[in-house]
Amino acid sequence: MASVIEVTDLRKSYGGRAVVDGISLAVEEGEIFGVLGPNGAGKTTTVECVEGLRVPDAGRVRVTGLDPVADHAEVARVLGAQLQQSELQPKLTVREALELYASFYPAPADWRTLAERLGLTDRVDTRFARLSGGQQQRLFIALALIGSPRVVVLDELTTGLDPRARRDTWQLIEEVRASGVTVLLVTHFMEEAQRLCDRIAVIDKGRVAALDTPAGLIRRSAGATVISFTPSAPLDDADLSALPGLASVAHKDGRITLSGTDATVDAVLTLLARHRVTAHQLRVSDATLDDAFLDLTKEAAA
Repeated sequence: MASVIEVTDLRKSYGGRAVVDGISLAVEEGEIFGVLGPNGAGKTTTVECVEGLRVPDAGRVRVTGLDPVADHAEVARVLGAQLQQSELQPKLTVREALELYASFYPAPADWRTLAERLGLTDRVDTRFARLSGGQQQRLFIALALIGSPRVVVLDELTTGLDPRARRDTWQLIEEVRASGVTVLLVTHFMEEAQRLCDRIAVIDKGRVAALDTPAGLIRRSAGATVISFTPSAPLDDADLSALPGLASVAHKDGRITLSGTDATVDAVLTLLARHRVTAHQLRVSDATLDDAFLDLTKEAAA
């Protein structure tokens, strides 16, 4: 598939400190591409270079083949953005905000259709300050889409939202992609990235620590399978440490938690049977993106 965003060896420093240190990635048309990482990892700076809000120190950025800095006006016609910190004048109504932003584009989307699609029809005469957090986020999505962009950037979209509002917003993002818009999603919520993204770039300390599908990232982590149980009798730590595929062992309140592979599961069961130990409340589960993220960023820091 064609790449609508291309970032090659991007670098940006502030006060002599490298915030973005050689990031390369490509976003394919029609996907939800996640940028995931801890606070201060360089996610927002990278995306602001894509948006043309910051000038890179070095490297190459292209959005639908255009330079976001040199071709900023053209990029603004194909790229919509919801920034990490977004506010509107408190007395501005939803209708006024949508009409104002529509006036910026030569061929904007119908703001009434957007309002209906995003569940804002009954709030068009409500002032911004009186909208709930979820309604404000819906409005920001509408403003990002008002120019009928090919690509939309959503930066920390659900920060501060309650669980229900967050899940409603996830559904909206999926609907945006289904309409044919490519989504670049910046987040530090693992569950959000695992649910929504086709591929994820994990950024740590200004570099890409890993780039894969959510399932691929989990498979690449050292402990893709988690086994936990309370043994009926003590087990020798040396026997546990010798288990094949083992990534880690943890003891807490008499319960043992192991991370490893499918081979680890088979070996644990064999070990328990050999020593005639019963595993109470045995649980075997796949690792989550959260587990993979901690593992990947630990490797990047090493």
